[in-house]
Amino acid sequence: MKYLCALKDLLISLVASTVIIYGLNIVAGFAGADYTFTNGEAFIVWILMAILVNNCLKR
Repeated sequence: MKYLCALKDLLISLVASTVIIYGLNIVAGFAGADYTFTNGEAFIVWILMAILVNNCLKR
């Protein structure tokens, strides 16, 4: 049962981090900024944001 809970938390944090990153990028685009990410930069930001969201879920 712990595996299912951990898998659920992992999927939630990965999806939420994707939504947050692209949401911020879209809002910044409306403000006039032009941010582009390389594949490596996007991966690092995505994983770090997923860790942050996962830590927020545990509190």
